[in-house]
Amino acid sequence: MTTQPQAKLTDLADPAVLPDPYPVLASLREASPFAQFDGAFVIVGRHADCSAVLRDPNASSERGKSLLAAAGQRRVRERPSFLSLDPPDHTRLRRLVSKAFTPRTIAQLEPRIRAVCGELLTAASGAGQLEVISQLAYPLPVRIISEMLGVPVEDHPRFAGWSARLAHSLQPGFGLSQDEAAVRDEAAALARAEFADYFRELIAARRARPAPDLLSELIRAEDDGAKLTEDELIATCVLLLVAGHETTVGLISNAILALLRSPDQLDSLRADPALAAGAVEETLRYDAPVQMTGRVVRGGMTVGDVAAPDGALLLLLLAATGRDPEVFGDPDRFDIRRGATGHLAFAAGPHFCLGAPLARLEATIVLQAFAARVIEPELDSDALHYKPNFNLRSPDQMFVGFEAMRPA
Repeated sequence: MTTQPQAKLTDLADPAVLPDPYPVLASLREASPFAQFDGAFVIVGRHADCSAVLRDPNASSERGKSLLAAAGQRRVRERPSFLSLDPPDHTRLRRLVSKAFTPRTIAQLEPRIRAVCGELLTAASGAGQLEVISQLAYPLPVRIISEMLGVPVEDHPRFAGWSARLAHSLQPGFGLSQDEAAVRDEAAALARAEFADYFRELIAARRARPAPDLLSELIRAEDDGAKLTEDELIATCVLLLVAGHETTVGLISNAILALLRSPDQLDSLRADPALAAGAVEETLRYDAPVQMTGRVVRGGMTVGDVAAPDGALLLLLLAATGRDPEVFGDPDRFDIRRGATGHLAFAAGPHFCLGAPLARLEATIVLQAFAARVIEPELDSDALHYKPNFNLRSPDQMFVGFEAMRPA
């Protein structure tokens, strides 16, 4: 496809579009793939095309080896995580991190996740109202990943501002002026520097005295005699904290919102808690917390019928692929019994999300608890507000009134 869409890509940055970007995404998907700027920028929105690109070795995840950015009077070198590397560096780092992030480790977290979720709902039980983001969707994953890494509980609040600034820097710059982009990038660089200083001290403490936590496991992890360097450890910790909870906050809040807007689906989940895993997969398809990602062409490639030259940027509209009618029937309907396999919300290929099992487990537990304990929930639509981030998209305020809260 080479026709230009009726909607414009910059429409996604319009605050009025944030509550429902899917008509714009549908327009972009139907016209895709199409090129702009003399072929230097290719927009891809169809499921088949995005799936192929994510698995193509000529589609690079490299964002550049280093970046010098001002942070007060300091100059900070960005430490790229394995998320932004290609093989063989990506392969080595991912293999090392996966040694400390095994399915057995994740499965052992289930009792703790259920306990934290129960505590959070109980704490809100007497108010008759639950602010989903600040009282449930945010504190649960940040507590779990912080505990996994061995971050002391008193330091958890420090990560909120750092993480928000880094998450905001992950979306494309269209819709921002040059000055706004510079302010955003400077704030992210400062947050990255503060993160690095914090973890450098924590890494030194764990080297001197290992603890039963993920950070100590990352320090010990070895592959063919190679271990993670300090820079790699810092980049991995930052990635796990930001990606390990920012996206899960979106998944949990988007799922609860979709259920509240589809009372029949919430009733089905309440009657059969085993449907929670299906509700999570349907949310990932229907309203993905990560809306898009990028790749850089190495050596030239063809996407659909569009020739993308060496160095071209590919923008993959992941959220558009989840509603591609060529893959999912009646795609604008939320159906937790759909069995929504094959979505690309966690990407695909060598960069498939390493944290997907943890995000799925946390969201499944939250949806089970919400359906079982919150009696007669009612969304306050007037108070629903989205954060100004069209890539990591989810509400930043969502009030739900309720009649009562069942005991845990």
